[in-house]
Amino acid sequence: MNFYNNTTITFLITEYVSENFIKKLESHGIICDLRNKISQNEILKIIENYDGLIVRSKTKIDRILLDKAKKLKCIGRLGSGMENIDVEYAEHLNIKCFNSPEGNKNAVAEHAVGLLLNLLNNINKAHNEVLNGLWLREENRGTELKGKTVGIIGYGNTGSEFAKKLYSFDCKIIAYDKYKKNFGNNFVYEVDLTTLQQEADIISFHVPLTKETHYYLNYDFINKCKKPFYLINTSRGPVVNTNDLIKALNEKKILGAALDVIEFEDYSFEKTIFTDTFKQLLQKPNVIVTPHIAGWTKESKILLEEVLAEKILNFITDACRK
Repeated sequence: MNFYNNTTITFLITEYVSENFIKKLESHGIICDLRNKISQNEILKIIENYDGLIVRSKTKIDRILLDKAKKLKCIGRLGSGMENIDVEYAEHLNIKCFNSPEGNKNAVAEHAVGLLLNLLNNINKAHNEVLNGLWLREENRGTELKGKTVGIIGYGNTGSEFAKKLYSFDCKIIAYDKYKKNFGNNFVYEVDLTTLQQEADIISFHVPLTKETHYYLNYDFINKCKKPFYLINTSRGPVVNTNDLIKALNEKKILGAALDVIEFEDYSFEKTIFTDTFKQLLQKPNVIVTPHIAGWTKESKILLEEVLAEKILNFITDACRK
């Protein structure tokens, strides 16, 4: 097999992957060098030797690394977010970048529904009260999803899957996506951002983290919303300005928040800093936080690898035909 005139194809894998993933690549003649404990500095020293690179979230693919990657033809990101990769510069160097959001879109959508139902019905709050010997019924009277308007911001893989899950709840689903048009169908209404802010009882974010989406939800955004609303965020932590969220919760402009991501996570998502602001947020009885696990299911662990492997192998096959 030839790959841009190379007699062998060698991939560096810098983070954990399954044996099945490696076997699938190797069955197509790819040599896999698994170094899941390698440091960033060590990668810089050896990256020039590889045709492909497989990463998750902890490896930073910046200009420094890309300039040293003289043979690199493709980068595969196991997962959806690409903020740890300078995709624009990579593509400028004719390095193809792949991710695998199709692999965990169902997991994220199911988790988002779970967060929403938990929030509306005070499930987490009531459970914690029972653990502390309290049996409070009237204080935990819930709110039904039926008849509410759910506003989805970002109608890609997870946003559209979330909408499918909501369909059976007899709620109105509206969606806004700056970069997509004509995606409305028999159960999702495509709207502009102003309309979403005027109509939504619930707002759920499904956007990538970019300069444009950093602090997308801030106090100005909140003030433009006509009604107090419930917030769901399963995208990226810095999409939400936590200080502004706390202020809006105090003022009852936001009725409750369910977050799977938080802006104080480190870049690998394996740790978070419990800042005073974060601790203040966690003290709110109408706030639920899970540790970036929305896309973290047994099923998605397999599917993420299958999707990425297929994309990589299709790319190599096409390249070898040229």
